[in-house]
Amino acid sequence: MIAITGATGQLGTLVVEGLLQKVPANQIIAVVRTPSKAKALAANGVQVREADYSRPDTLTNAFRGATKVLLISSNEVGRRVPQHQAVIDAAKTAGVSLLAYTSLLRADTSKLLLAAEHLSTEKYLRASGIGFVLLRNGWYVENLIPGIAPALQQGAFIGASNGGGFAAATRAEYAAAAVAVLTEEGHENKVYELGGDTPFTRAELAAEVSKQTGQTIGYHDLPEAEYEKILASFLPPEVARIIADAEMHAAHGALDDQSHTLSRLIGHSTMPLGQVVADALRAS
Repeated sequence: MIAITGATGQLGTLVVEGLLQKVPANQIIAVVRTPSKAKALAANGVQVREADYSRPDTLTNAFRGATKVLLISSNEVGRRVPQHQAVIDAAKTAGVSLLAYTSLLRADTSKLLLAAEHLSTEKYLRASGIGFVLLRNGWYVENLIPGIAPALQQGAFIGASNGGGFAAATRAEYAAAAVAVLTEEGHENKVYELGGDTPFTRAELAAEVSKQTGQTIGYHDLPEAEYEKILASFLPPEVARIIADAEMHAAHGALDDQSHTLSRLIGHSTMPLGQVVADALRAS
């Protein structure tokens, strides 16, 4: 059986949908904090089990009978390491043979603020003795798309990435990679650096939006501190800090990747920028 943590989250939902195309529903365990949100999964025959990263006593039973686990990283930045360690410990106790973890692009060398907790988790997983797969996900397209609407209103995107490229891919594509390593052989103890096939800059995103809407949209590059201040006007301060930090490091290539590992894993090219923008405009 395959257990998915955070199975009702944005990424987890897509992973479970992908698994349902590959394995019987009763061989999938949806590990969730709120079972009432997983009623549709249960109705489809998926095993729904309650567990919480912050309550280690709930985790071992959640993984009972599982041979593989996907640990989707916690969204509680600053608390991730003990939460992830609790999941790994519970998986080991339950006899899990393979644990895949959604990490960060080049976590072992990245200078992003986000990297430290991911790297600590990776080290703990390696030392656990469980077979592992490190899915080092790059930037998500969905992190950039929300900026389209305000850019159309104000005439420009803002950011702090200068001319740095984002090898962004969709959440669905990262989910497909997770499904692949959980359902295919030969992935144990592998590290995968994952990103979109064709990196693009914020200026190129602005140009594509201009092309498709007929409206002239620019890109204004800001100092990191100024960008963070703007973000903090509508986001929690810690989130604003993390995004601004990522932008600054993106200017130096931290979120660029041209390995095409993701497209090889999922068996097709990742979504091109033109399609990303078209889909976003259609959904707006």
